[in-house]
Amino acid sequence: MARPLRIEYEGAIYHVTARGNVRGKVYFSKRDYEKFKEYLSAAKEKYGLILHAYVLMANHYHLIIETPEKNLSKIMHYINSSFTTYMNVKRKRSGHLFQGRYKAILVDKDNYLLELSRYIHLNPVRVKTVEKPEEYAYSSYRSYVTGQEENIVSRDTILEMITAKRKEAPARYRNFVETAMGEEIASPLQKVYGGIILGDESFIRNALARIESERVETPEVSHGKALRSVVGLEEIVSACCEYFEVAREEIMRNKRSEARKACIYLMKKHTSTTNREIAELFGTLSYSAVAKVSQNITQQLESDKELQKRIKGLQSKYSLFKA
Repeated sequence: MARPLRIEYEGAIYHVTARGNVRGKVYFSKRDYEKFKEYLSAAKEKYGLILHAYVLMANHYHLIIETPEKNLSKIMHYINSSFTTYMNVKRKRSGHLFQGRYKAILVDKDNYLLELSRYIHLNPVRVKTVEKPEEYAYSSYRSYVTGQEENIVSRDTILEMITAKRKEAPARYRNFVETAMGEEIASPLQKVYGGIILGDESFIRNALARIESERVETPEVSHGKALRSVVGLEEIVSACCEYFEVAREEIMRNKRSEARKACIYLMKKHTSTTNREIAELFGTLSYSAVAKVSQNITQQLESDKELQKRIKGLQSKYSLFKA
């Protein structure tokens, strides 16, 4: 079964989740929640993790973790295996407690950390476990908005994103979270790229540059095509306009333009964009026409040496095709 890659490096921030096996319960009593937090505390001492936020639900958990060292796998193996052993002994059971591997999404601190913290803190409200987030006992939210600080939670990074005035930060964070209650706010996790990265284009590029290409190519890696793709459609259009010395209008409108055909070919080769999405960009193409153009130019490249040379020249000239 394909599974996501792990991108690990010093100072990385992750949104980590794991669900109970067959969506079953993970925590059965107050003591179970507290025991899991004890393992978080022990991992903090043992591996130096920084826990920015957490929410422990009955059958899954959300953690926002920063790793000063390159050791996410060690941290999560320690936490999950320790808690599984505890639950197996306590409940006289055996086997897996969690369903498969934990899921870790690399998070762009500057653009998504604050929004993500709000999203997970509101999880108990969204599922109607409580009416207000501070009513939920197994969450870091109280430590943010009241005087009930937890030694396992590091609040400063997120609160400083709200305001530099330390005394005002808790109230402002409460307002930031509560203004989203009752509204249909899209999950920031809908913007995850390649199954493992939440960030803007620059952040995604930098993250993907840390992955060895051989790891992405292996069949057991999910979202492999997306992870190989770090190129935007408009970047390809601009590159083709410059290389072939034509206006954007020619690529968009001239069906016989070599630049247009090369543009479509490169979009198919270097991005995970669908035929329909490419067709929408051009406006005058159907998604089936996109497939046909791509197929024709691929066949043409097999025998047309001059075209091969031009395409290779274009790819080698622009760094965006080398990521």
